[in-house]
Amino acid sequence: MKKTLGTYLIEVLEAQGVRHVFGIPGVHNLELYRGLAASSIRHVAGRHEQALGFMADGYARAGGGVGICFTITGPGLTNIATAMGQALQDSIPLLVVSSENRRGEMGTGQGFLHEIPDQMGIARIVSAHAERILAPEDLPPALERAFRLWATARPGPVYLEIPRDVLTADASHLPVVTWPRPAPVVAAPDAVAAAAARLSTASRPVLLVGGGAVGAQTEVRMLAERLDAPVVMTVNARGLMPIDHPLAVPMSPSMAAVRQLVAQADVVLAIGTEFGQTDYDMYSVSAFAQPPGLLRIDIDHDQMQRSVRAEVALVGDAKATLSALLGHDVGPSRDSAGAARAQAANADAMAALPAAYVREIALLNLIRDAVPSVTIVGDSTQMVYAGNLGYAASAPRTWFNSATGYGTLGYALPASTGAGLARPDTPMVCLVGDGGLQFTLGELASPREAGAWTAIVIWNNEGYGEIKTSMIAVDIEPEGVDIRPPNFSLLAAAYGYAHQCVDTPEALAAALRDFAARRQIVVIEVRAEAFE
Repeated sequence: MKKTLGTYLIEVLEAQGVRHVFGIPGVHNLELYRGLAASSIRHVAGRHEQALGFMADGYARAGGGVGICFTITGPGLTNIATAMGQALQDSIPLLVVSSENRRGEMGTGQGFLHEIPDQMGIARIVSAHAERILAPEDLPPALERAFRLWATARPGPVYLEIPRDVLTADASHLPVVTWPRPAPVVAAPDAVAAAAARLSTASRPVLLVGGGAVGAQTEVRMLAERLDAPVVMTVNARGLMPIDHPLAVPMSPSMAAVRQLVAQADVVLAIGTEFGQTDYDMYSVSAFAQPPGLLRIDIDHDQMQRSVRAEVALVGDAKATLSALLGHDVGPSRDSAGAARAQAANADAMAALPAAYVREIALLNLIRDAVPSVTIVGDSTQMVYAGNLGYAASAPRTWFNSATGYGTLGYALPASTGAGLARPDTPMVCLVGDGGLQFTLGELASPREAGAWTAIVIWNNEGYGEIKTSMIAVDIEPEGVDIRPPNFSLLAAAYGYAHQCVDTPEALAAALRDFAARRQIVVIEVRAEAFE
């Protein structure tokens, strides 16, 4: 019996342990769905490909593995490109499988359905790697390259494009193969030894940790405690150190007090951070200065040549390389007063924040404390901006948002649905503004279909509040920012969700405790003006 390449792909993904794929079927990619319903893989449908990509992104960030998407030729790819851009900037592993017109039809300009001149060209600029599959035999090695990239290089979206006639081609002769995870890359022994020697003589060490370190929580804590070193956590690294740990610094390195902590160090070890603007320069009038005595661990050799330059470059996986470092005799040469330095930086940074940000961080703390083990998935909205400056997450992968890197709107609702699929027994809080929510409003149906445990918390300032504030700050008369939101109570009822409008911290806490008490989907509307 003939087995098409589309069916073969499903069998390989199933053998590889894939549990979910996110897709929207269309006439061009129907062959990807042959055999999918009979497999163990659960298909999750979206209402728009951009949201589809955000769902897969949230799934990957929450620990579900690679987020896998099926899209159609043309508009499917251009729609999902925004989500791919966010994932590329934040180093999130996605696999986007798209159909294309038949071989001989692509790029001819003859007006075939969904035709664009260079679909691969569009995909390539928002992908870590992109390939076109021109024969069934091309698919297995392409998939192997993708899985190897995610394991041994800086993760990101991988794009595989399969023409329609190749999707339906006979693949019966291809064996169903799997690829064991390659051994993690460890930095060169001489670089590890050099870094260990520098750390052993440090009197005021500091660790800077980014999203590339989320898999190395134990090693980061062990090294920090051995060095007595404050640990500054970027947005995607929040929670790597426990909230109450005396060496934890969840305040942003954009802030003057944290920059001073770094500047006064004699050795700084940066782990899995690209030193990007949204973490280091977003809220400052001056550029982040070259850290003194910089040692740097990063999986990406090219990244070592960007932003800041390291005295010792350790190219390798964060967990494996930190383990190698811990195998050396590293520790403070004298009392480094690490806890005192960390707590002073935290206190001074919080004291420097505007009162509105302090109030909003307090609300985030309220959410965290009212919903045990909560994961907060944020959009680009006011409370999230405040949280990125100083929210202390309870664990890794429990605070992430789109107000970093590419900076998209509409991320939180679909991404929280994907995160809930990755961790089905964990309550999710989707934190989104009324303006951002309208970018992917159609995805209100997705949590219900996914059987989610989600509180959709809407920060309602009746428009694009952050942009309005920015306009006023530079003496521009606000225009295009006072958009009228829908009646969220009626929308919630349309999908069968409970709705509550709150205007005090006590009411918000009560609503969240009720949400946490049992698996449900609720919409909690926070009237922003009541918290000013």
